[in-house]
Amino acid sequence: MVTEPVAHPVFIFAIAMVIFLISPLIMTRFRIPGIIGVLIAGMIIGPNGLGILERNETIVILGTVGLLYIIFIAGLEIDLDGFKKYRRRSIEFGLLSFFIPFVLGTLLGLVLGYSIWSAVLLGSLLGSHTLLAYPIASRMGIAKNRAVTTTVGGTILTDTLAMLVLAIVAGAVQGELTLWFWVQLIVSLAVFSTVIIFGVPYISKRFFIKLSGGGSLDYVFVMSIMFLCAFFAILAGVEPIIGAFLAGLALNRLILENGALMNRIKFVGNALFIPFFLLSVGMLMDFRILLEYPSSIILALSIVVFVNLGKWLAVFISAKLYGYSSLEREVMYGLSIPQAAATLAATLVGYELGLFDVAVVNGVIIMILVTCITGPSLTEHFGRKLAYVEDTGPVKEEQVPERILIPMANPETMDNLLELAITLKNPLSTEPLYPMTVVQGGSENREMKIAQAEKMLGHAVVYASAADVSVTPLTRVGNNPAKRISYAVTDNRISTVIVGWNGQKSGAGNMFGSVIDDVVEYTDRQVLVSKLSHPLNVTRRVVAVVPKGFDHMSGADEAFRTVKMLASRIGAALFVIVVGDQKEKYRDLFAGIKPAITTQVEQIHEWIDLKEHYYDTFKETDLLVILSARRGTVSWHHRLERLPVYIQKTKIVSFIVLFTKEAAVDDRGTKGTVISRDFTNR
Repeated sequence: MVTEPVAHPVFIFAIAMVIFLISPLIMTRFRIPGIIGVLIAGMIIGPNGLGILERNETIVILGTVGLLYIIFIAGLEIDLDGFKKYRRRSIEFGLLSFFIPFVLGTLLGLVLGYSIWSAVLLGSLLGSHTLLAYPIASRMGIAKNRAVTTTVGGTILTDTLAMLVLAIVAGAVQGELTLWFWVQLIVSLAVFSTVIIFGVPYISKRFFIKLSGGGSLDYVFVMSIMFLCAFFAILAGVEPIIGAFLAGLALNRLILENGALMNRIKFVGNALFIPFFLLSVGMLMDFRILLEYPSSIILALSIVVFVNLGKWLAVFISAKLYGYSSLEREVMYGLSIPQAAATLAATLVGYELGLFDVAVVNGVIIMILVTCITGPSLTEHFGRKLAYVEDTGPVKEEQVPERILIPMANPETMDNLLELAITLKNPLSTEPLYPMTVVQGGSENREMKIAQAEKMLGHAVVYASAADVSVTPLTRVGNNPAKRISYAVTDNRISTVIVGWNGQKSGAGNMFGSVIDDVVEYTDRQVLVSKLSHPLNVTRRVVAVVPKGFDHMSGADEAFRTVKMLASRIGAALFVIVVGDQKEKYRDLFAGIKPAITTQVEQIHEWIDLKEHYYDTFKETDLLVILSARRGTVSWHHRLERLPVYIQKTKIVSFIVLFTKEAAVDDRGTKGTVISRDFTNR
């Protein structure tokens, strides 16, 4: 029995939230992707079902935001280095994925007796696709897989071609297909794309450097960029999803993959807006039309068969050409089969122009429903299998567990240290971060100092929770901070220590200061001494300085992985400067470490050449990583200890001095023969 639709906004949101909560739980019991449950719920409670909710402006607006969210996140998460590497594949797949279904759909329209423009528009509906299942691929950890990158890259081409066909057909039907129409369309698209690709990164970089305050301010800025780009797309004569995708691409390198801002974007989208989009699509379905117009059944079946056939042929041909595995092929098919965004928009426009009748509209909606169910199901099924066999490189036993300790003393720098730790942390690892404070001084002010230290740790907990990272705060009391830190390293089996440096030396014989120098000496773990003066997300290049013989250090492999992973996760190119060694050797070493990023290796003969040839080429947005060594090790050189001071005289404002993990030393028979730490320097 159909009831009167609920009109009160509180009831609408209450019903929607209950649906978003319950429907995925029910679907998982049947091993069906949760997003399908929201689609089915929309069919049941919508105006063509029980009539509990009406597909009013509220649902449409929130659903539109959800659609933009899906496309925007796809642009943010696309592997730009992989996209550059596979851009030819993305273009070729996009053309195949559009034109094969387009030809089949056009022929179907002509066979059914539709006019030429109606048939062409029907073909364009089958050519586009919506990345409805992309959140599933992202959750499976295969977003950077070559097949996924190829599919996502091809999406922008298929949707752009579909929207261009829609604009041309609309212009022809309305009698506006003139020379001025073509000039206006081409110029507006060129100006629009140029402004977004070059203007958005420039404005965003200035914002993150000068105005970024973290939290809600950064999120509101990103949302402003997304909606403005979507609005400018409408002015340029294309669908807003094109603007949202380009906005995601423009911000791709400025929003860290594992950072707090990316977590906020995904959380709000996956919890609220994307489910509203699925709900709004489900509300469009009307099974009663199938009874009133039996031809809709034949048309719907034909459209479903043709779109599946066309997309499968495109995926099959592409997989054969590129040598993709059967699992990658099925994931590509699951990602490219769903029809929703451009398809729905073009269908409604065609109906308003009189090109489509009710039978076509309902046939297309059935096709949308079928593809929106099969696509996510295939993506989840085969994506899980692909994630199991995905080559992520060898994992050595000493890398597990990955535990990062962050000693904190300065409230002004702890956010940068936490950001670095979150960036380096493996997103698949369940290990927490270990922020730590050491309370010094006498007993008279100890309680107050402990309270201040715990307040600082509380801020660290809040900061990390925004990135969905768990923490284990540590507080130690004692007058020797370095010793307390070294004890914490041993007690908690820490693998990496990240400490901050203010750029000042506390003594003539020290490299950084007595505390940091002692931390480096007392521990045999990997230590990153960091001076970060600009946000990591604005870094465009990581410059790594490698001293002679570094490949013979016991922790060299881990250091190389750390440098390359850091560059990859902040979206920067890697530039390696080898001092007094063969660059070919290090080029092969870095090339053998995943992930694949843009890497350039150069060689100099002496340390003085670094100043003469490269100091002037450094930029403010560069991040310098000095692969250093402890005294007495094979790669140590006295220039390494002076380099951090010299670097501060260049344009570089942020750098990291990385000390490698050291092998255990057999010190039997050496008691009483401890050599002064300054001996080797003299």
